[in-house]
Amino acid sequence: MTTEKGSISIHTENIFPIIKKFLYSDNEIFLRELVSNAVDAVQKIKRLGALGQFNGEVGQPLVEVKLDEKAKTITISDNGLGMTAEEIKKYINQVAFSGASEFVEKFKDAKDANEIIGKFGLGFYSAFMVADLVEINTLSYQEGAEAAKWTCDGSTSFEISEGSRTTRGTDIVLHINAESEEFLSEHKLQEILDKYAKFLPVPIKFGTKTDSVEDGVDEEGKAKYTSVEVDNIVNTTNPIWTKAPADLSDADYLDFYKQLYPFSDDPLFWIHLNVDYPFNLTGVLYFPKVKEDFDMQRNKIKLFSRQVFITDEVKDIVPEFLMLLHGVIDSPDIPLNVSRSFLQADGNVKKINNYITKKVADKLSELFKADRKGFEEKWGDIGLFVKYGMISEEKFYDKAKDFALLTNTKKEAFTFEEYKEKVSAVQTDKNGNVVYLYATDLDKQDGFIQAAEKKGYDVLVMNSAIDSHFVSSFEQKLEKTLLKRVDASVANQLIEKDEKLESVLSEEQSTTVKGIFEKAITKPGYTVEVVGLSPDDAPVTITMDEFMRRMKDMAKMGGGMSFYGNMPDSYKVAINGNHKLVSKILASADEAEQSKFAKQAVDLALLSQGMLTGAELTAFVSRSVELI
Repeated sequence: MTTEKGSISIHTENIFPIIKKFLYSDNEIFLRELVSNAVDAVQKIKRLGALGQFNGEVGQPLVEVKLDEKAKTITISDNGLGMTAEEIKKYINQVAFSGASEFVEKFKDAKDANEIIGKFGLGFYSAFMVADLVEINTLSYQEGAEAAKWTCDGSTSFEISEGSRTTRGTDIVLHINAESEEFLSEHKLQEILDKYAKFLPVPIKFGTKTDSVEDGVDEEGKAKYTSVEVDNIVNTTNPIWTKAPADLSDADYLDFYKQLYPFSDDPLFWIHLNVDYPFNLTGVLYFPKVKEDFDMQRNKIKLFSRQVFITDEVKDIVPEFLMLLHGVIDSPDIPLNVSRSFLQADGNVKKINNYITKKVADKLSELFKADRKGFEEKWGDIGLFVKYGMISEEKFYDKAKDFALLTNTKKEAFTFEEYKEKVSAVQTDKNGNVVYLYATDLDKQDGFIQAAEKKGYDVLVMNSAIDSHFVSSFEQKLEKTLLKRVDASVANQLIEKDEKLESVLSEEQSTTVKGIFEKAITKPGYTVEVVGLSPDDAPVTITMDEFMRRMKDMAKMGGGMSFYGNMPDSYKVAINGNHKLVSKILASADEAEQSKFAKQAVDLALLSQGMLTGAELTAFVSRSVELI
């Protein structure tokens, strides 16, 4: 073969700085691209062999990554198809570079470089992000083919000469540039291969490792082990998502989960995804045990394309409410170089999103029907996903309303229909609305819960991070139904009935009592009213209006209600006119004593809700000792 030098004909004199700057956001991608290309070459020769278009020995498929720190080179070798000199000219010089040229043209008008990444077959040229000289040594599978060598120094000039390779396949040698010497590290390359190549379908070898193998028995009859050097194969070529669910056991799914997340608790259950129309998608999604720190658990779904890792930022592919799931999604319909703008605009991505939503809903429904008790036990962990989904996805709500659960303070669980049936008779107000009462803090609101339960009311527990949003959304979906937090008012007024317990006080006495309490309360934002309650109820109850408190809770959760979040707190102080303490206050002629009893009763109400702190708490304790 004669040596041939040439210059690639493109409009831009030197395209490489543009490729380096805009093609990839992270230069470690070069290894993913080159290893993926090598895997493709190996798979193609296997396919040609299977089709009878290649009669030679296919051999054991292998891609090898070699590091030479002294020579400052990284070599990616395969025993795949190989190329002839003519194919190098076509695929490396013409096709890839014309793609590069088109990339530059399109880039001029693109608002975002990411809009056009991944559409020009430029994977090979990612090599120039880290190398100032790249060599290709290759020998084609075709009969009588000669080995060929291509070299390029990152300019538009190249040289093709006779190659030295004697077996079928390709070596790509990268002479690493000064700025990229971090990649001349075994640890660094192993890290990148673990990240991007862990599940590629062809074995990837990177050096060797020491293994212990059984070597006979010792004098006591116990197994002896000896150390041997073996190939360091970095990947599992047949991960579980490529297999049929019927061929897998629970142990297989759990082992794979441990492989992905070594230090996590076992998942609650999983969903195996497999669809080939109208798009291709496989994968396994796991429901983890939810911890309090949600941010630590997000972005745990890994996105692959033909077993090549792409990203764990899957926001547009997986519905927002399922971002706490863990696992793997693999779809060849998503290009390797994905960007947010591309994902948002891609039709397949929307279909995938809808499919995953449906699969999750179907799986939850199936679990609920098959094992109601087991489902109830898991509800503490999965309720967050379900409620979030019901708020954010109408289609998910339609399916989930049949298996979503409401849990009360007695730890009983009900479907929406079951709960409505349970409370309708007792908790319907004078306007025909069914009122669901709920608590967000069982300890703080215990007095209110007990007062409501004394009246025969049932109280739901709504104490998860999502519940402040769920309550409002849920209320809007249900017909003639209101939700009220159990401490939104005194028990008698939580559900408005036609019957009313009157205060024994005259109008004049009520006015006097109101004045005494208003003087005793020194903090702003408290409105006092005298109401008729049972003599057994507390003398003073302090509540916040349901609407106002709900808006403030949503503001804290970032629900777009910041206007309410910035408003000062306002509370309603209900004085029980039928309590004997009120009679005692009225009977006293000593204004200081009246004030002391009133202040004590108010502080007791504040203390019951954890609202008495600092100097006020100290004063209350001193006053309590004095009154004893």
